[in-house]
Amino acid sequence: MSKLTNGKFWGYRRSDGRVGVRNHILILPTITCATQAAKQITELVYGTVSFIHQHGCAQVGVDYDQTFRTYVGMGTNPNVYGVVVLGLGCETHQGRSVAAEIAKCGKPVELVSIQDHGGTLMAIAQGAKIAAQMVQDASAEMRELCDFSELIVGTECGGSDACSGLSANPAVGVVSDMIVDFGGTAILAETTELIGAEHLLANRAVDEKVAKRVYEVIQAMENRSFAMGVDIRTGNPSPGNLKGGISSLEEKSLGAVNKAGSRPLQELIDYAQMPTKKGLVWMDTPGHDIEQLTGMVAGGAQVVLFTSGRGTPTGSPIAPVIKIATNTAMFEKMRENMDINAGTIIQGAESIDAVGHRIMDEVALVSSGKLTKAEILKQHDFGIWRIGPTF
Repeated sequence: MSKLTNGKFWGYRRSDGRVGVRNHILILPTITCATQAAKQITELVYGTVSFIHQHGCAQVGVDYDQTFRTYVGMGTNPNVYGVVVLGLGCETHQGRSVAAEIAKCGKPVELVSIQDHGGTLMAIAQGAKIAAQMVQDASAEMRELCDFSELIVGTECGGSDACSGLSANPAVGVVSDMIVDFGGTAILAETTELIGAEHLLANRAVDEKVAKRVYEVIQAMENRSFAMGVDIRTGNPSPGNLKGGISSLEEKSLGAVNKAGSRPLQELIDYAQMPTKKGLVWMDTPGHDIEQLTGMVAGGAQVVLFTSGRGTPTGSPIAPVIKIATNTAMFEKMRENMDINAGTIIQGAESIDAVGHRIMDEVALVSSGKLTKAEILKQHDFGIWRIGPTF
């Protein structure tokens, strides 16, 4: 049994009622032109985080909306105490619009514009000054005992191998069920890597509307690949997956779906959208590790469970990512990146249920402040799923 089955952790209560497991000050660049200045602010001010990206301008329609939603979601994630929105001034995604939307959740938000402040150096100085005060204010916040019902836990797998569907993924499924049973939310993502297993999720949908949506989302993802001249359902996985022993997309999908455990599917949400229901939720994302990770965090996930058979350094600037190895050999080789070894299941040393409870203990510890390997190595990955061309 889990050592921490009381379903509690120590978190930061925010003004909108949500709970964070970290207390970051986010320097949020709304345009690629501002990312280097944002990075320099983080180098000057301890306690701040940021990310590099190539977005924010020459985007239109639903592509613009999705990027905007992702920016706002990163800023409103409860792991963030306050935000310095850093813009250029003439970009499509105006900093003032992003800042105004984030401010609705009640947290401290300030806007800095490179053009309005007279150039890069002045903007860095102003941003650093604001951020330093936010960090000091944030440091006075105290953790309080919170319930697992307030957690949104994201799940993903990357660099799969023949052990993924037998060890780490079903162990994460145990955690998913536990989070749901505690009244929390578990996010299943990677629509691309659920092709071939969609019927299993449709059969678990809470109603016909959700079941129908399952097939619609799968078909839409397939149509995107058809438009590029590729039938993704009959294609093979990535070179790493093939080398790891995965022979087909369906084989990978039947292993990946195990992360969803066994509870009913409550809803299917868009990329970077916050769940509207508790329980098991599917977010429509690509299989790209960083893009789907960003989508789940922008959707409010405070913690992410990431299984891998090949090994990965992936992390997020604002959410702790717990890396789970599917086999012991890789875990031993990449100890500096992987947090938990589920290869003991393959060796017969532990059951799936036992490893699941061990992962749940880690979720409780990490949610209460324990650092993950990705956080220690400052692996601040960020990437938005673009669904339209740049103009």
